[in-house]
Order: sequence, then C-alpha cells, then structure tokens
Amino acid sequence: MNTPDESNPANGPAQPAVHATATGGRRALLARYPWLGFVLPLVVFLLFTQFEPTPPPIAEKPAAPEPAAVDRAGPAHGAPASASEAQGAPESDAGDETVKPSSWFGLDIPYSAYPYVYTLKIALSIAAIAFCWPTYQQFPWKLSPLAFVAGAVGVVLWVGLCQLKLEGRVLPAIGLGSLVASTQRSAFNPLVELAAQPAWAWGFLVIRFIGLALVVPLIEEFFLRGFVMRLCVSEDWPKVPFGTVNKLAVVVGTAVPLAMHMPSEYLATLVWFSMITGLMVLTRNIWDCVAAHATTNLLLGLYVVVWNQWHLM
Repeated sequence: MNTPDESNPANGPAQPAVHATATGGRRALLARYPWLGFVLPLVVFLLFTQFEPTPPPIAEKPAAPEPAAVDRAGPAHGAPASASEAQGAPESDAGDETVKPSSWFGLDIPYSAYPYVYTLKIALSIAAIAFCWPTYQQFPWKLSPLAFVAGAVGVVLWVGLCQLKLEGRVLPAIGLGSLVASTQRSAFNPLVELAAQPAWAWGFLVIRFIGLALVVPLIEEFFLRGFVMRLCVSEDWPKVPFGTVNKLAVVVGTAVPLAMHMPSEYLATLVWFSMITGLMVLTRNIWDCVAAHATTNLLLGLYVVVWNQWHLM
C-alpha cells in the first residue's frame, strides 16, 4: 500500500498548508486594512438592496359610468350589450406587478422577483461576513442579560413610534413631505404573494428572518459602533477601546442610522439607536449591541407576521 509522502506537496499534508496560506492571506489583508472587516459586509448588503423592487403603486379605479337609458327595443346606443357588462366585468391585475418596477443600472425588476433578489443579497452578505470573521473574533464573546431587555424594550418603542406617524405631519410642515411619500419598504408578504407555492413561501419567510434578525444586526453594529464611532474618537481608531465615545461619536452614531432608514422611521431610529449607544457605553461590549439589535428585529418580525403589518419590513 502506498503511503503519503510528507515531502511531496501533491499528497495529503499539502492541503492544510494551502488552507493555512489562504487563511493567512485573508488575515494579512484584514490586518493591513482593518476597516475592511467592518465595512465590506455592509457594503455588499447595501449594494444589493438597490436591486430590490418596491411594491407597485395601487392604481385608482376609474369611476363607474352612469347607466344608459334602455328602451324595449334593446340597449340604447352606448349601453352595455350584456348582463356581465352591465354589472361590470372584474378588473384584471395581471400586469400590476410590472407597473413602475425598480430600475437600477438599466434593469427593470418586477415585484414578484423580490424573494430571489433578497435571497441572493443575504447569501452574498453571509459570504462577506465569513470572509471578515477574523475581524469579529477580535472581540471577546460575552453577553449581558441587559442586552435582551434593551432589545425587548426597543421593539415596543420602535413599533409605537412608527405607528404614531409623526413624520407624516412634521416633515410636510417644513416642506419635506415628498421624502415620506417617496420612500417605502418592500412590504413583501410571502404568505400572500407566494400562496401558490406554500413551501417556498415559508422557506422565504425563514430567509427573511435570517436577514432581519441575524445578518442586519451583525453588519450594522460592527460598522457603526465597531468602526464609525471609534473613528470619531481618534484617527488611530483600532486602538480605541470599544465603548469609548465623545460628543462627535454620539452625534454620528445617530446621524448615520438616520441616513440608512426611511424618513417615516426617523423618530423611532433616533430613539432606538440612542438607547443602544447607552447600552454600548454601559457594558462596553459589542456583542451586547448585536444581541439587542437582533432581539428587537426578531420580535419586530414576529409582530409583523402575527399582526399583518408588512409595511414595517
């Protein structure tokens, strides 16, 4: 029986060496550009978000025509020729999904393609997270019960403030009403849109929750609190202990999320991210921020499904 020759790189022992070289190359790259591990996953996520189609506008139904006079000889000129026409034929919405689809880089993407675009986005975001995982490993893994309390309180604040819809009254009053009207979430309900494919409907709902409760909290918190807020404290930000803040960091820690959320969520964003900044300063642990974010998003997703509030997702 032939045995592997350890001196021959074509045999078994060479494979770990190749893997070690690849891993070492990745770590060297992340060490040379320390910001990359914090920024890359979010960039991938936001880039593919641009391809997500938004809901088609609801077309206004035309006013019903006034009934024409009919004499005994038959229908008058312009009157319906059959009973079905007299009652009004059902309107077809077969082409609604392609009305004003998202158009990015010359692509017109119908609303029905949303599950596939979103699934691709989450898959690529997870791949970026895996590539940058050595960056995440720099932070000791520990969790405080306070993180889950903050997350639970956070979902109550988020839903409550969003339902107030104060932005819809305040922004128009200062001439910015178009901001609220021009932005919206996907509001894709797979249980309705994919009702003909129940397995895919529930499968996509699971994917949606993975993105909402796992991917988003991880990439947003590491970008915002792991990189941006520490950069506000010092140009030599990798040496800034996590949880260290100054006035600029606190302001930017709220301004950046505001820029990443819809105007209709401004108040909720301001309150929620300010609360998590307080948690960050108190525990000085990035994983607490991730856990709080994940808890809020998970509970928000459950609220959306149970109470059919898909405009929040």
